[in-house]
Amino acid sequence: MSKSTREIVIPGQLVGDLKDFKPGRGTIVENEKIYSNVLGIRYESPPYINVVPLKGRYDAVMGDLVIGIVEEAMSSSWLVDINAPYPALLHVNEVPWDVEFGETEKFLNTGDSIMAKVLQVNIEKKLQITLKDRNLYKIRGGHIINVEPSKVPRIIGKKGSMIGILKKYTRCRIFVGQNGRIWIDGEDKNVALAQQAIHKIEEESISFGLTNKIEEFLASHGQ
Repeated sequence: MSKSTREIVIPGQLVGDLKDFKPGRGTIVENEKIYSNVLGIRYESPPYINVVPLKGRYDAVMGDLVIGIVEEAMSSSWLVDINAPYPALLHVNEVPWDVEFGETEKFLNTGDSIMAKVLQVNIEKKLQITLKDRNLYKIRGGHIINVEPSKVPRIIGKKGSMIGILKKYTRCRIFVGQNGRIWIDGEDKNVALAQQAIHKIEEESISFGLTNKIEEFLASHGQ
């Protein structure tokens, strides 16, 4: 199929063929064809074809990197808000620390933010996350902003092109979670510029030539 990777599709619309893609998030399969299951933006992430809802909560997929906010510390686990319909479970076995029973609050408490990975999504959409992987940790400092999860592929860009430009011109550390949360750390003026650029990407995400437009914006507003 020759389709724009930024096409808006409706439920039931043909988005791909099993000969070319595997069904990803927001899709269903019927008669060897892949159809959209939601109103959203179609994008290709080979070998998968995905449809990310235009609005609403994040639809978790195993392996996604996300930014979570701790809702509750329990005896041997934490409940974490990852912008999905239900909180995710983080068990003490899935953190890099040696946590004694009942001492979870010493490591993560309500309101703390973490960079995590979706470990499991079962048929009932119950979620488990982990911190046991490279570059996953408790967030200290910086700023977290929220965008529509559907805009994340555009903010990252093809082969990381857009996020590369953002980092280059703002000199900020930036982590984009698949769940629509973005962590930015740097000098205040640079963080503000990064936020402006990200919101500009979000507003104009379907337009063509956006990468060049954002680079021109950053070049004219940066130091």
